Amino acid sequence: MRAASRLGRLAKGTERGLDERLGVAGALRSELSKAFPQHWSFLLGELALYSFIILVATGVFLTFFFKPGMEEVVYQGSYVRLDGVEMSQAYASTLHITFDVRGGLLMRQIHHWAALLFVAAISLHMLRIFFTGAFRKPREINWVIGTTLLVLAIAEGFAGYSLPDDLLSGAGVRIAQGMMLSVPLVGTYIAFFVFGGQFPGEDFIPRLFTAHILLIPGLLIALISAHLMILWHQKHTQWPGARERHDNVVGAPLFPEFIGSTTALFVFVFGVLALMGTIFQINPVWLYGPYRPDQDSAGSQPDWYLSFVEGGLRLMPNLTTTVAGHVFIWNVFVPGVVLPVGLFVVIYLYPFFERFATGDRRPHQVLDRPRNAPTRTAIGAAGIVLYGLLWAAGGNDVIADKFNISLFPLTWFFRIAVLVGPVVAFFVTRYACVRLQRHDVLVARAQRASGVVVRLPGGDYVAGHRELDPDAKARLRTYRPEAAPLPVHVLPLPTPGRIKAQVRARLNRFYLGNRVEVTTMDGEDQPRSTGDGSEGQ
Repeated sequence: MRAASRLGRLAKGTERGLDERLGVAGALRSELSKAFPQHWSFLLGELALYSFIILVATGVFLTFFFKPGMEEVVYQGSYVRLDGVEMSQAYASTLHITFDVRGGLLMRQIHHWAALLFVAAISLHMLRIFFTGAFRKPREINWVIGTTLLVLAIAEGFAGYSLPDDLLSGAGVRIAQGMMLSVPLVGTYIAFFVFGGQFPGEDFIPRLFTAHILLIPGLLIALISAHLMILWHQKHTQWPGARERHDNVVGAPLFPEFIGSTTALFVFVFGVLALMGTIFQINPVWLYGPYRPDQDSAGSQPDWYLSFVEGGLRLMPNLTTTVAGHVFIWNVFVPGVVLPVGLFVVIYLYPFFERFATGDRRPHQVLDRPRNAPTRTAIGAAGIVLYGLLWAAGGNDVIADKFNISLFPLTWFFRIAVLVGPVVAFFVTRYACVRLQRHDVLVARAQRASGVVVRLPGGDYVAGHRELDPDAKARLRTYRPEAAPLPVHVLPLPTPGRIKAQVRARLNRFYLGNRVEVTTMDGEDQPRSTGDGSEGQ
């Protein structure tokens, strides 16, 4: 109680002091009462923010000791197994941080674990936004910013992973150079600009270091700030409930509830990362040795967020084409350049594509339950399966070795699975969503037992029914745009306007023609089906 009293007096004193100097008491009082919905899934964005803060803090420490040089030096440090070995200054300084700087290894490992958590938290946060439809109007700009943050986080992770110039990271840089060279016509110019000459060159690590500690972090800080300011202005989305509407926000106030919980989350994240950095070894560069262009090691794997590119490179058949003396290396260009670029282009444009297909231009404050948008959920499931298969294929040699499986049949299995698996996942997921919606219809009609068994005085057992609470009723309702009928033309000439109308109508039916809804009509809950003529019987 005393601590709470002191905290209250401190807050009031701060408010009074700021108001006396800046006249912001009214605005500050209003902002401190801003509502934040309380749900565990909203913590994913905060998890990404706090892992980034820890990344910056540990990165500043490491910057004091790391030397981003490519000149050859003879190592004479504490790690005797590499004593007298020639290596780059970057690798030697990494070993110095690891073995000679007090707390250096701990900071390196916390930094690496925080980088993995940062990318993972952003990815899960965007999946939550995707499956719940939080990217819809008016939040399309924040979706674009979030996708850019994911791209920059992956680039930042790759840059940090490559800086030590060890054998493992050097192999990854070599693969990156091969992907640059595979770009038709301009690939050699791109590689020459990045490396400052022939691979590996003398300029790559210093340039990468500058990008890693200055350029990309500056962009990340700017975009995170913009993301938070837009979120603050537009307010938070919220799950459907009895009080939650599209014109309000229901939740805990910023101070003291949200401030207290989010501070506890930051302390927890820092503690877990510190514990992981203490107990779990990661990226032991001293075991790999310095990078040599003529050496490589079996079982090499990149960090998890780049494994899908590795998997695509391993699965793509050998395919090259020579045109007018120019060699097009499709087996590197397609999985190494087209696949990741195409993936992120689809992610960037998806909100606008769905708006075009559904015709839904209304502002949205209440989230969708994934089952109530079966086509969107199925598309997301197909994307996850595709990514997961490519990720697993990136370690096909490890899988073959550990499970004693022939590598070539395993590779062919993955080649077939990446084509068939997403399609199967799409239809299975959409079917499951429709079945869940039909279950909701039966629950709304009270035609199905609630899960409660009642024993009668005579000893008989019967399935009981119970009245749904207001929040449960609100979750059963959906508010989706209607499925548009296909346009009918007397003279179906292929004019641009008619082609666009036909395409849009078919996309509309594709998105909205396979769902069973419980909507509000005349004040009563009425089950309704669209697409297949059933009513959830």
